[in-house]
Amino acid sequence: MHDGTWYHGAVGLTGAGDATTILTSRSESRGEAVATYVVRVVEGPDSGSSLVVDGSRPGRVLVGKGLACDLRLGDAEVSRRHCAFEATPSGLRVTDLGSTNGTWQGRTQILDAYLSGGETLRIGATTLAIDLAGGPQAVSLSEAMRFGRIVGASSEMRRLYPLCDRLAQSDVPVVIEGETGTGKELLAEAIHEEGPRAGGPFAVFDCTSVPPTLVESTLFGHEKGAFTSAVSARRGVFEVAHGGTLLIDEIGDLEPSLQPKLLRVLERGEVQRVGSDKWVPFDVRVLAATRRDLDAEVAAGRFREDLYYRLAVARIELPPLRARHGDVALLTRHFWRKLDTRDQPLSPDIVARFEAYSWPGNVRELRNAVARRLALGDLAPEPGGPGSSSATRGSTGAPPSAPEGDDLLERVLAADLPLPRARQEVLDEFERRYVERVLAKHGGNVTRAAAASGIARRYFYTIRNRHGV
Repeated sequence: MHDGTWYHGAVGLTGAGDATTILTSRSESRGEAVATYVVRVVEGPDSGSSLVVDGSRPGRVLVGKGLACDLRLGDAEVSRRHCAFEATPSGLRVTDLGSTNGTWQGRTQILDAYLSGGETLRIGATTLAIDLAGGPQAVSLSEAMRFGRIVGASSEMRRLYPLCDRLAQSDVPVVIEGETGTGKELLAEAIHEEGPRAGGPFAVFDCTSVPPTLVESTLFGHEKGAFTSAVSARRGVFEVAHGGTLLIDEIGDLEPSLQPKLLRVLERGEVQRVGSDKWVPFDVRVLAATRRDLDAEVAAGRFREDLYYRLAVARIELPPLRARHGDVALLTRHFWRKLDTRDQPLSPDIVARFEAYSWPGNVRELRNAVARRLALGDLAPEPGGPGSSSATRGSTGAPPSAPEGDDLLERVLAADLPLPRARQEVLDEFERRYVERVLAKHGGNVTRAAAASGIARRYFYTIRNRHGV
């Protein structure tokens, strides 16, 4: 239900890359055989509604009460994002999205399953009938292994490159959703670089890294004397990005008091600096990224529904690395070539161990693991083991009960690194462990963790993000 055009998909990222990567794009395509299904509401408040799911559009489609759902239901017992469907060569994949009341087939609760047609599902007070509407048809699958600087050869990604191309050539606002570490900012930059605004600036405003008192002036600019520390006039990011693209990162964290002001600026195409009564026109394409479920934020009253509609003319969902089949090995080799300065061999055993890990920190964690392996060799911790970037993470967020079982200084000294690089390895590892521990101690609250660390929240965010914590 939307007054614009919705583009849905799940785009995976490398988290890093450059124009010199040896992977090349190819314009040829090959087909996948994907059947067509119809999801029909046969019982419940929305009885008679239906949704076609086939291979004509990439990624999964959403069912629920939320604004982003393709099949939007009025059932009070259905969650805002209840479940998702995706047509695949293996059948119609249905995934429950952590719904309150679950997705059921008879007495069996479904978390993730493949359907073949003829089944009925129960979500809340709604019954869905799954019909096979057409046999397998070949669906074009790009043979390209990259989109701009984004590298990936999994079918999950190659199915989406044409969508990325279309979005890059358009000028519509896009909301990019995904877990931490999936590369939302890199995707936004790739969309900018592959589109007609590539010659213009690419500006980023991170809603989590600017002190609350400075968010408005950073967004919109300010005049000299507008407040105590405004010793000179300053352009905001909308003026800085004029003629190009502005990424508003972590839009879900924007203060509620500023959301109506942002909406007004987007609708007018003009910005008013703090302390000024003049409106300055701008020409900017706006992209937004978030790790949050904006549907849930709207339901909780923390995010304005009209601002969501204004930003989410198009939506891209970035899958976690664990859902990008085959890309762990590809990205491991890619990062190894990119980061290796001593022509060290990459053994198949390392690749196999990396492929066996789930990578909760996504592509950023993988890149850091490759960097550690290159620096420390066999002394590098295993992914998920003591000393790795996710070793101290637990479901409870509690700090580790015992010291990590390795001597960092001895490991770095044994690696025979040049002094500057060895010193940096020690500093990086210390910062990572410190940030993980102080975050765990304060229940993941960045504001309290930064205060306890004696540093500004913005600097704390910089350290946290640098190490993929």
